[in-house]
Amino acid sequence: MKRFFLIFLTVQAVLFGIEMLNPVQAAVVHPWTGWLARASAAIVHVIDPSVISYDRVLQSARTGFGVSIEAGCNGVEATIVLVAAMLAFPSSWAMKFWGIALGFLAVQGVNLLRIVSLFFIGQWNFKVFEFAHLYMWQALIMLDVLVVWLLWMRVVAKRDKHALPPGAAT
Repeated sequence: MKRFFLIFLTVQAVLFGIEMLNPVQAAVVHPWTGWLARASAAIVHVIDPSVISYDRVLQSARTGFGVSIEAGCNGVEATIVLVAAMLAFPSSWAMKFWGIALGFLAVQGVNLLRIVSLFFIGQWNFKVFEFAHLYMWQALIMLDVLVVWLLWMRVVAKRDKHALPPGAAT
């Protein structure tokens, strides 16, 4: 358990440190956030054709309401927590790779749902938007990370002979 937490915290510190570097922000984080705004606009466009996106903003041309996808709202940090947990857990590199790839898709899928729902909630009621943004969706994104990690650990425990130390009960 100590080994897991030491690796988990170290990997998080390293990945968060890398994420904060200006070249990484410019080459990865900002383009990713812009893509999220465009993808969210494409989804919203099905219901509200007046939606536009520019840079990291999703906005209704009809009402003027918009949301800006800022740091902490682009799913990068949640993905880092999931990656750190998967790298810290004893399993084969193949299982880690598949877990990280599928986990990334799961976290970003839920994050797209989050952005789209907040866009519509904000146009309906700003107080509800603030609650949903600051509390409800923060918890749901981290719950998504936890559920994905727990499901992945269950698969690892059943299929990966490297997951448990020798002599451990399954």
